[in-house]
Amino acid sequence: MSFRVFCLHTLCVSSLLAGVGEGVFFSNYVRAEDVASSQKAVRAPLAAKKQPNTDQAKKAEQGQNKQTPVAAKQEDLVVKASRNNRMYVTNGGDLGALGHKKGLDVPFNIRSYNSSLILNQQSQTLGDVLLNDPTVRTTMGYGNYAQLFQIRGFTLYGDDIAIDGLYGVTPRQLVSPQLYDSVQVLNGASAFLNGAAPGGSAIGGNVNLIPKRAASTDITRVTGDYTSSGQGGGAFDLSRRFGKDRAYGFRFNAAGMDGETPIKGERHDDIALGGSFDWHNDDTRINMNMNYQKQQVFGGRSAIIVSSLATDMPTPKATSPSKNWGQRWAYTDLSYLFGTLNIEHDFGEHITTYAKFGAQSGNEMGNYATTTLTNSRTGDGSVGAMADAYNVMNEATQAGVRAHVNTGFIKHEINAGGSAIWEESDAAYAMSLVGESGNIYHPTQFTPNETYAGGSLRNPGRVSWNKLYSLFLSDTMTFWHDRIALTGGFRYQDILSDSYNYGSGSLLSHYNSSAFSPVIGLVVHPVKNFALYFNRIQGLSAGTTVGSTYVNAGQTFAPYQSTQYEVGAKYDVGRFSAGVAFFQTSMPYGMTEPYGDTGESIYTQSGKQRNRGMELTFNGEILRGLRFNGGLTLIDAKQVHTAGGEYNGKTVIGVPNYTINGNLEYDVPFVKGLTLVGRVVSTGKQQFNNVNSAHLPAWSRFDLGARYTFLVHNKPLTARFEVDNVGNQRYWASVYQSDLVMGDPETFKFSVSADL
Repeated sequence: MSFRVFCLHTLCVSSLLAGVGEGVFFSNYVRAEDVASSQKAVRAPLAAKKQPNTDQAKKAEQGQNKQTPVAAKQEDLVVKASRNNRMYVTNGGDLGALGHKKGLDVPFNIRSYNSSLILNQQSQTLGDVLLNDPTVRTTMGYGNYAQLFQIRGFTLYGDDIAIDGLYGVTPRQLVSPQLYDSVQVLNGASAFLNGAAPGGSAIGGNVNLIPKRAASTDITRVTGDYTSSGQGGGAFDLSRRFGKDRAYGFRFNAAGMDGETPIKGERHDDIALGGSFDWHNDDTRINMNMNYQKQQVFGGRSAIIVSSLATDMPTPKATSPSKNWGQRWAYTDLSYLFGTLNIEHDFGEHITTYAKFGAQSGNEMGNYATTTLTNSRTGDGSVGAMADAYNVMNEATQAGVRAHVNTGFIKHEINAGGSAIWEESDAAYAMSLVGESGNIYHPTQFTPNETYAGGSLRNPGRVSWNKLYSLFLSDTMTFWHDRIALTGGFRYQDILSDSYNYGSGSLLSHYNSSAFSPVIGLVVHPVKNFALYFNRIQGLSAGTTVGSTYVNAGQTFAPYQSTQYEVGAKYDVGRFSAGVAFFQTSMPYGMTEPYGDTGESIYTQSGKQRNRGMELTFNGEILRGLRFNGGLTLIDAKQVHTAGGEYNGKTVIGVPNYTINGNLEYDVPFVKGLTLVGRVVSTGKQQFNNVNSAHLPAWSRFDLGARYTFLVHNKPLTARFEVDNVGNQRYWASVYQSDLVMGDPETFKFSVSADL
């Protein structure tokens, strides 16, 4: 290749990269044909300036023309494949009642993590994906292996994670992320935006999953995976568009993995299948997806219950990260069939109507061994056994209209609609009444003796029936040359919930109450690409029907309404964005208080928790080839009103005073196709009990890796290698309520993807 052609080629690639820096950085791909066309456009006028007349010059130029396209094509394919694999995070996503919005234009914080990040980090659970978010921490539920999430110091249950903006559709314990095009994180309360979460959480934020759909270019990708200490698997991704104007789309995804995890004696077996179909014309858009997920855990390590510890007991010493105090007979088997259907239609330029429908059928079986710690110095405790069968049948729907009208110099976006969720749960259990002696440092095995039962494990009966209905209305007014946007609105929410006795199926309690959830938000753009914002919004969860042991037995409380205030600033130029937010959320909760001098107790909803904090987030390209995603969260979570004032002013259990995440990707300039990656996850101290006499120490872990894209028979292959928790740091990751969770051990991951 001559020096002239080399310079031209370098100029073309540099021009493309510069274009990326001007706002194309977050696109999913760059076509090789576009690269070649750009090169021709640059070469043509320059070549016209010099017309060699000698035969030798003509032959040299002919030889050059024969060689350059091949080399350029190969290099372009590598560049394209490398760009497809880039980590990126966009500010914006689905805001429920307000629709899909760019983050800079709304008074809320929402970020979307894309499918290439999920693929490149070889994520096997939703928790693996959310390790990238500085505002989220992952923990575990009571007794089983379900992942729970903490946002702004409040819990998000798996039941309350949405798909396509619909609650009740997502697998409620473990989620396979390979089926999703993006994972969206909304910080803050969202009762107006999404309605009340059926599980009663989502007070500090929520997560919404967007299924994979047919891409604008065809995809045929095969991936092979290996994870230590002995997990092997693979994935297949097929995407096609066809028909006139490529109006029809189809996408199919399959992923699976099986083998022993780095935790000794623990084995996972996962299968995920997803198919989607979509069609569109100028006015109408329809998409549908159907998914199947099955996850099994054998001999798993569960959380440790620490509520029975005396307040003078210290935090237990962390064990080896690979230590397993679980029982070999313990297992969980989770199977879910679920899907969604979305329809949108435009009536002209100013009115859009939409409807969504989703459903889930889930079957859960398990036998769980749970350790209750009684002495944190010695590690002694008792181990209980409990078998469980749980079936769910959920349906969810949402419909609305979005209208754009002008009144003088003010532009209006009016959103009106409603939603409904129906949930039926069937369950049964069998448990041992007396726990076996155990020790987390020196675990022993035993045979479970589960003699006390509720219902039939072979034929679980109905235990709950929930119905949530809501109507919403909002108006976003934009004026001053679109520099100011004011949003006001409300949602009327009605919650009905019946609970039934295990076995007999008799009605235990009936709950029916409603509430209005208003919202106000303001966005001001002093200059382009910069915004100041404010919001006041509420979270909503069902109140309590008081039990028979209290003097106010049978009383039904209105839904708990938590109130959030938030103010912040955002900056976004496409290739780089940053944001800062200051927030305060006050959440009421139920508690027991003495009823005068009668010696009896009364149940009230006068408990109160107040979380204040700051979030600082960054993502994008810092320098050419160097990308960053991460940030910092500071939280002050206080118990404001407790029974008798005993814990007033004390820090809430399990809420870290800070969380830090940082992800870096660096494209090595002298080795085309090679990218180095690194991540740090750091979590501040967490209080271990209500009196704050002990706490979990702060911890940090580091992850390192690399990926390399190359060609085989003119087809791009990407090889990835990653080490999580480098150095095998031992730490307690979280203490959610009364459940102590161990950090993950050092884990090696390797995968190869071929785009055919």
